[in-house]
Amino acid sequence: MIRINLISEGRRPVVARKAKSRINIGEQDPSIYILAAGVVVGLLVGLCWWLVVNSELKSLQSDIRRARAEVKELKPILKEVRVFKRKRRRLNTKIDLINELTAKRRGPVHLMDRVSRALPDLVWLKSMNVRGKRVRLSGQALNTNAIATFIENLSLVPEFKEPDTRNVRRAKRNTYTFQINFRFQLPKPPPSGEDATQADET
Repeated sequence: MIRINLISEGRRPVVARKAKSRINIGEQDPSIYILAAGVVVGLLVGLCWWLVVNSELKSLQSDIRRARAEVKELKPILKEVRVFKRKRRRLNTKIDLINELTAKRRGPVHLMDRVSRALPDLVWLKSMNVRGKRVRLSGQALNTNAIATFIENLSLVPEFKEPDTRNVRRAKRNTYTFQINFRFQLPKPPPSGEDATQADET
């Protein structure tokens, strides 16, 4: 009779499987370690980038807070500057108007003063007509030399341009009538206010 030991035969495969499994654990694929290392490196890089960005963000937020604080402090000053500029414009307008009126008032007075200073002896004026920048004088003289002296004196006045004698005629009682035409340029008004300050600084 032949006996078959089923128990011993049935246990051997189990031992073989265990041995195989032990061998597979010791021989794992190295790509797993490479993948794990890549993940760790990626996390570290991401963490560093986040720290840098967060630091820059905090710095920008701090700058914004400082800028807002400065704007808040400067608001009253800016308001005063705007008020000052408006007052300055109004004041400059008034100064220009005063200068214009002064020039208009000073023009005839200045003209008469210059003409009277240039008037020599033996000459007297009968009329003076002013149209724009043109001046016409009419008068009498005892001789033609006095008229020539008057013309020469007028030519020496910086405000008088191109004096021209016309219609010199002999009148009664040994007198001569004459007419003189010339252009008159008003002198520039003296600087005032801010212009004078800038002129002094230069």
